Amino acid sequence: MNNFRQAATAGEFLITAEVAPPKGGNVAHMVEMASCLKGRVHAVNITDGSRAVMRMSPLAASIILLRHGIEPVCQFACRDRNRIGLQGDLLGAHALGIQNILALTGDPMKVGDYPTAKAVFDLEAVRLLKIISNLNHGLDGNDKPLPDGAVDLFAGAAVDPQSKSWSGLQSRFERKVAAGAQFFQSQLISDFDVLEKFMHQIASSYQKPILAGIFLLKSAKNAEFINRYVPGVDIPQSTIDRLARSSAPLQEGIKIAAEQVQLASQLCQGVHLMAVKREDLIPQILDLAGIAPLAIASPKCD
Repeated sequence: MNNFRQAATAGEFLITAEVAPPKGGNVAHMVEMASCLKGRVHAVNITDGSRAVMRMSPLAASIILLRHGIEPVCQFACRDRNRIGLQGDLLGAHALGIQNILALTGDPMKVGDYPTAKAVFDLEAVRLLKIISNLNHGLDGNDKPLPDGAVDLFAGAAVDPQSKSWSGLQSRFERKVAAGAQFFQSQLISDFDVLEKFMHQIASSYQKPILAGIFLLKSAKNAEFINRYVPGVDIPQSTIDRLARSSAPLQEGIKIAAEQVQLASQLCQGVHLMAVKREDLIPQILDLAGIAPLAIASPKCD
């Protein structure tokens, strides 16, 4: 059962959370963090070399989570593989029971831990979505029939409602919808007025689930770091000051995240929670936001 797709299709309020694969061979911490989210999120995103940092294959990590009864959203970035490799991995994902895919272009090499590595970028997110749509219809990237059958993948894409180019944001969003995106997860949202404008002026015409990106800020220093190094993010000074004044900044960050979940619930169909290295705190955020545990079945384990 694909609980995430079923909930999305039914118009339910969607909850996903992000977990990074390990930087090494031990998956215990990843499994522990993801297990904390059982019954609280519809699916767990597994990142694909986020920030161009080398980590375990997201496909392998997704399979491990599925075997622990946790439904994954497997990210596929175009940075590291050409269209042959990407299609091969997508066919493998389908065969192994991984259905939820997030199609991404990928972060540039220069921001990661291998800045001199050779990037591929044979495709970008829109063309990857088109290829996934082809595979779902029994065709490869060359529009040739797949002799061994079609796949069944539920593909989504990223969106940045806070983009400085409104026309560029609208054009790219519409191209992703046309290419087959069935849901969207946003970058970190710090301006909910802008999110509301995006929902009313762009997203409302397409009836695709939008999940607002909610980030757990652990301290004022953490917020300042994100403002300095994450493109397109501008956490308000009022939020930074609130964290700085608090005698318990982590708990204050949980409160801020919960307030943002409540704001997002009035504007769009879901939230995508990011709590780097503290995914175990996501249930607290949801509780504080008044989001009840989910009544969903767990994926079948091997």
